[in-house]
Amino acid sequence: MTLAKPSENSADVGLVGLAVMGQNLALNMADHGYKVAVYNRTTATTEKFLEENPPNVFGDLGGGIVPAAELADFVKSIKAPRRIVILVKAGAPTDAVIDSLVPHLQKGDVVIDGGNALYTDTIRREKALGDKGLLFVGSGVSGGEEGARFGPSLMPGGKPEAWKTLEPVWTAIAAKVDDKTGKPIPGASRGKPVKGGVPCTTYIGADGAGHYVKMVHNGIEYADMQLISEAYALMKHVLGMSPGDLSKVFTEWNKGDLDSFLIEITADILQQADTVTGKPFVDVVLDAAGQKGTGKWTSSAALDLGVPAPSIVEAVFARNMSAIKDERVQASKVLKATGTELGKNVPITSDAVRDALYCSKICAYAQGFQLMAAAAVEHKWSLDFGAIAQIFRGGCIIRARFLQKITEAYGRNKELKNLLLDPYFSATIEKAEPSWRAVVARAALEGVSIPAFSSALSYFDAYRTEKLPANLIQAQRDYFGAHTFERVDQPRGKFFHVDWPDPKRPQQPV
Repeated sequence: MTLAKPSENSADVGLVGLAVMGQNLALNMADHGYKVAVYNRTTATTEKFLEENPPNVFGDLGGGIVPAAELADFVKSIKAPRRIVILVKAGAPTDAVIDSLVPHLQKGDVVIDGGNALYTDTIRREKALGDKGLLFVGSGVSGGEEGARFGPSLMPGGKPEAWKTLEPVWTAIAAKVDDKTGKPIPGASRGKPVKGGVPCTTYIGADGAGHYVKMVHNGIEYADMQLISEAYALMKHVLGMSPGDLSKVFTEWNKGDLDSFLIEITADILQQADTVTGKPFVDVVLDAAGQKGTGKWTSSAALDLGVPAPSIVEAVFARNMSAIKDERVQASKVLKATGTELGKNVPITSDAVRDALYCSKICAYAQGFQLMAAAAVEHKWSLDFGAIAQIFRGGCIIRARFLQKITEAYGRNKELKNLLLDPYFSATIEKAEPSWRAVVARAALEGVSIPAFSSALSYFDAYRTEKLPANLIQAQRDYFGAHTFERVDQPRGKFFHVDWPDPKRPQQPV
């Protein structure tokens, strides 16, 4: 196939990068009546995409695909002000595409990075393009291949005027949910886009805000997945349940408060048989989980801002631990748990595990939203947390019934400091707390590793504790490093120092 030169001003929007995500997003836009100019550095990729998806078969809405072999022709084919989405590998490849586009663009054109970019890169790119009179949007795109094709959750950040230009496209292609129930409405098929519903996209904030929120979304996703895997491990090793039995439990859980995409697919995975051996599929998958770095970014951001996010961080460390498989095999032959018979004194059920999972999930999300709140202050972003929870309700990996409760919490109190302080969540934890504690205790006594469950409970206990043992830590710091301390009988912000090792000498205000 030889690609013909496209007509100028024949496309409504452009897309660079025809890997799986780019292809699916292009088809989604075409489904919704947009003529989509597409370009890929490797022309053969574009040709194959066209063979599999003929350009003019997108129903009666007028959408279609406008291919180009040359970048200059691609840009000329897009109507001004141009909207060009980039979906290539994050980092240097994204910079390379932007640099190649700039000479062909005009003032007012909008470049949209839909990759998993580090938010600091987005801040840099937005400023650099702004200096050239161009607009830039860093947009999180969540939902994987299926989301991109039939309706993702979209998190755009940049200047308001950039969002105004992009908004019609993003609103059209985003996942839709029923605003009363918060449940996703099934996605589009060719020529038949979703009608009605609330789109899972909204303007997030300035410069890197969109990609920051997407980063935190992914950190929460790490925690969510780890918590589910720990619930699976508890019921398998402590309750002795088979994968088939576990599938039924997760299916039942998906009918209640834990209703979510991740619980749904977990139930499906656990009922599958391996086509090679006939064994339960989950039992033939090696216990070494991969990662692409966004969980690490979230953990680093929490450390940078001094925000406690232990469940998210533990989820990242759990993947790191899983990766040292050979070392763990050796250790299992040397290190044995003792005293595990004591666990029988703490009876638990699958219902108790469900309660513990829900409590831990609340804490993980509380940590993520606290991190976004701290970032908003640091970067002077005006984030609407209720709206953010709303756009997570459909399209994205963490989509869940639970998110409707977060939206309602911020609707009750826009200044909410922590989800744990909301009446619904505090009452939920109060009711389920005994089960939560029993599950964590039983796991500890039986030697079952549940770092995310345990850290979530410790986070809850620390947050509800008026006096933590940090007073001793600060005394130690003053002793060996003259780092000073505050006194409980003096106003906050007044610091003192003891002339160690002679504490009887008068304390010196600092």
